[in-house]
Amino acid sequence: MNREEKNQYIVDLTEKLNKANIFYLADIAGLDAENSSKLRRSCFNGNIQIEVVKNSLLKKALEKAEGNYDDLYVSLKGNTSIMFSEIGNAPAKLIKEFRKKSEKPVLKGAYIDQAIFVGDASLDALVALKSKEELLGEIIGLLQSPAKNVVSALKSSGGKIAGIVKTLSEKSE
Repeated sequence: MNREEKNQYIVDLTEKLNKANIFYLADIAGLDAENSSKLRRSCFNGNIQIEVVKNSLLKKALEKAEGNYDDLYVSLKGNTSIMFSEIGNAPAKLIKEFRKKSEKPVLKGAYIDQAIFVGDASLDALVALKSKEELLGEIIGLLQSPAKNVVSALKSSGGKIAGIVKTLSEKSE
C-alpha cells in the first residue's frame, strides 16, 4: 500500500467511524481459514461488517474522527479487526457464541453510543445490553399495562354494577 492509498484508506475509515454509533475491536489472529470463513459468514448473517485493519491506520482514523476515542488506543496492539453494527449487543453475542467452539475472537474494545468498553472482561456486560428496540418494547409494555388494568377493572365492575342494579330492581318489584 503506497502513501496515497493509505491516506485514502484513513479517509474512508474515518468516514465509517463518523457514521457508526457502534463498533467493536477484536483479535481474530490464529483462526484457521475454515473458522475465519465461518466468522465472516456469521457476521454477514448478523448484519455486522467486519474488516481487518492496521493499528496505525486505525489510530490515525480515530484521531481524525469526530468523538473521543482516547481510551481505545490501548487496544491497538497485535491483530485488530473492526466490527460495525447497528445493534449494540449483536457483535458481543456473536463473539460469545463463536467462542463456544474456539478461543478467538477476543474482544479488545467497543464503542457504543459514546460509551467505551476496553478488554475481554467487558464481553458479558456487552452481551447483556439491550437494543433500543428491546428497551422501547419494554417501555411500551409498561405503559400499556396500567391502561389494560383500568379497562379490565371497568369491564368487570360494569358487570357487577349492572348485576347489583338488576338485583335491586327485582327486589323492589
